[in-house]
Amino acid sequence: MKYSYYPGCSMHATGIEYHKSLTYVNKAIGMEFIEINDWNCCGATAGHNVSRELGVALPARNVALCEKQELGLPIVAPCAACYSRMKHAVHMARSEENAKLSRLIEMPIKGNLEILTLMEAYDTPEAAEAIKAAIKRPFSDLKVACYYGCLFFRPAEVTGAKNIEDPQCMEKIIRMTGAEPVDWAFKTECCGGAHHVDLPDESRPLIYRILKNARANGAEAIITACPLCMMNIDMRQRTVNKEFGEKFDIPVYYITELLAVSMGAGAKESGINTHFHPALRVTEKLTGGKGVA
Repeated sequence: MKYSYYPGCSMHATGIEYHKSLTYVNKAIGMEFIEINDWNCCGATAGHNVSRELGVALPARNVALCEKQELGLPIVAPCAACYSRMKHAVHMARSEENAKLSRLIEMPIKGNLEILTLMEAYDTPEAAEAIKAAIKRPFSDLKVACYYGCLFFRPAEVTGAKNIEDPQCMEKIIRMTGAEPVDWAFKTECCGGAHHVDLPDESRPLIYRILKNARANGAEAIITACPLCMMNIDMRQRTVNKEFGEKFDIPVYYITELLAVSMGAGAKESGINTHFHPALRVTEKLTGGKGVA
């Protein structure tokens, strides 16, 4: 199980827990990620807000560099924004605008490599068998809301997604840990993204509705695979409680964190000890109230 790998800027910064837990899981299941040489920031929201050309040139350069390595492996982009920008770059590279894109990045790009989410890399028969075999302490009676956010599947003409409103790949993976995904309505709704910085008053209600729907459907935790979604729901829960007079108490985890913990990782190895909202409580279910060291 080998893939080319684009970590993006957040994996060693705001998404360090994602990096730690992903590294642990990949080692446990024998999956190898080969990092793209000399990769650059994908630009994320800021890049394509400045100009369409910049927003597609930045991720296109990373794709072209991966093509140059001649590994022929699909590229895994764990971050939703990175994944989205790289899918747009490949979409353009496969169109009549290929020559224009090549000129922008000053190197040829074919767009012949597939761009995958981390969930897609884990949602294969071989990976599923490896994950099941690596589970050492399965959860029981833990209900979780799988939250994808808005970028992994939209727009369908770029991502190729067949089920935008009710995807199930995260649910399939998380069931292997013994946790039970709940059926809820906000799994692909927007969390507000970077607008929590420039439009906080307009963005906070989005977090409120996500938390409210997760709680209404019995979720004890929210699981995500996007660093920005993770930061927004985890960090802003206290602010939402204060503004809306609520008492939300829902820990948020990367999908890799729950996988890592169920495979034997401790709090430091998985990263769950660094969350804004206390995250150790739910994992105490594994150890009879003693927590995960």
